[in-house]
Amino acid sequence: MYVKLFLGLVAALFALFGAVSMANPLGMAASLGVVVEGPNGAYELRGIYGGVSLAAALLCAGGALRTALRRPALWFLIVYMGGYVFARGFALLLGPAPTSAYIGFVAFEVAVLAGTILALRASMRG
Repeated sequence: MYVKLFLGLVAALFALFGAVSMANPLGMAASLGVVVEGPNGAYELRGIYGGVSLAAALLCAGGALRTALRRPALWFLIVYMGGYVFARGFALLLGPAPTSAYIGFVAFEVAVLAGTILALRASMRG
């Protein structure tokens, strides 16, 4: 039950972030302190943050609803969030550190990765 609830919550969060990123990509970037320039900026943000987040939401929702998609959704989250956490950690070594407003974004990625590891372990036992 924990795994289904976890995937459902992550699906909802990805869907919300993806929808906001599709509707107002420049505002989303500005809220994170990211400056986007050039004619392709909004286009790129819609694809990366909007489209990929909405696709992740669909996979996680599928995992919450269908047993056959549960482990693929969890492995996707391990790879996806693991990639972000690895890159953020490496970026800290290169400096400079992110602003305090951005730390919440990083905390979300770390929390989802940790939750996914726990959910995957739980799903392998049951």
